Amino acid sequence: MTDMAATLQAQKTAAEAMRKRRYAADARLRWYGRIAISVAILLLLTLLVTISAGGYKAFIQTHATIDFPISEELVDRADPAKGDWRAVVRNGIEAAIPGIAASELRKAQQILTNNTQFFVRDAVVADPSVIGKTLTMRVPVSDPYDQMQKGVVSRHLPEERRRLTDREIEWFDALASQGRISTPFNWGLLFNADSRFPEIAGLSGAIVGSFYALMVCFLISFPVGIAAAVYLEEFAPKNRITDIIEVNINNLAAVPSIVFGLLGLAVFLQMFGLPRSAPLVGGMVLSLMTLPTIIIVTRAALKSVPPSIREAAAGIGASPHQVILHHVLPLALPGILTGTIIGLAQALGETAPLLLIGMNAFITSPPGGVMEASTALPTQIFIWADSPERGFVARTSAGIMVLLGFLLVMNAIAIFLRQRLERRW
Repeated sequence: MTDMAATLQAQKTAAEAMRKRRYAADARLRWYGRIAISVAILLLLTLLVTISAGGYKAFIQTHATIDFPISEELVDRADPAKGDWRAVVRNGIEAAIPGIAASELRKAQQILTNNTQFFVRDAVVADPSVIGKTLTMRVPVSDPYDQMQKGVVSRHLPEERRRLTDREIEWFDALASQGRISTPFNWGLLFNADSRFPEIAGLSGAIVGSFYALMVCFLISFPVGIAAAVYLEEFAPKNRITDIIEVNINNLAAVPSIVFGLLGLAVFLQMFGLPRSAPLVGGMVLSLMTLPTIIIVTRAALKSVPPSIREAAAGIGASPHQVILHHVLPLALPGILTGTIIGLAQALGETAPLLLIGMNAFITSPPGGVMEASTALPTQIFIWADSPERGFVARTSAGIMVLLGFLLVMNAIAIFLRQRLERRW
């Protein structure tokens, strides 16, 4: 009895130790998961804080309000576009900064952005009645003054370590003391096209280019992807050929995007001669990249429809295509739309394939169609990140914030569609 009791006690002790080890392993597994989630959240917050801290200053822009005397001696009423607009701007600066010497006017004009003469010209051409009067305009200041006003560059640095001299800062302060300096929301960031001057550079060309490219991508990849998925899932015989096709589709989803860019460069540009930098080519390249994702998601959505739906439809005399089009596809549509939007969101953020087909060109106006040269949001961010001017640093982060905003909106639409259209069995 003593030996048996000792044996039972030993087994009980061993079982207790094993149970404690299992509990400890479960606890460690939970902690590993919590640590992984915490690290992911910390990295995400670090990314968002870094981008926001660097980019929020691009959403405001320093402006100077200047009264430009539009003299009839400088601007002809018969043809206002050919006026001496440099002299008009010079006179406006001379009137705004009291006591400035004539020899300093050329330097003082650099307070305003280099395109000020064109802004004044366009305003007068749009309203010739101001000729002979004074035109008051709010004009962006040039990048060095904008950086100083935002505190990016300290005015208290030694003169040899900053781009602005003490005299130039005095001129700027003279304008500020008259209430001519303001920092409103920078709508130009969203509605201006690209420019070599950061104070007037915007994302409108890239936003329009991305819209056209995504539209082409959707029009190609959505119907083709659904048709391929329906055939493979519902009609294709199960043999070695379809197995090879399925494996290759799954592998294509993991191919680096730059490979699709090389394919587009070789086929669409060099073989077919399509225009370089066009959203049409960008959309076609992105559709090649998105197609595997849509096919995989569509097949998964079709598989999720219960077989009883197909059997019931066939039982009342529906043909195979009626079963698919009238019953299976509508029920699988939420999953298909969700996968399609997520695939398009991924395509929106792709940079490498667009670089290879030339969508990183310097384009100063939004494209008028899918055949005109354009940039896209990720390539515009790439261009700005490579620019030496200090003002483009904040604009690069701001461009990333705009791109993330579009991605969040697209993901929100996908979640809404899934919850709105989803049916539970």
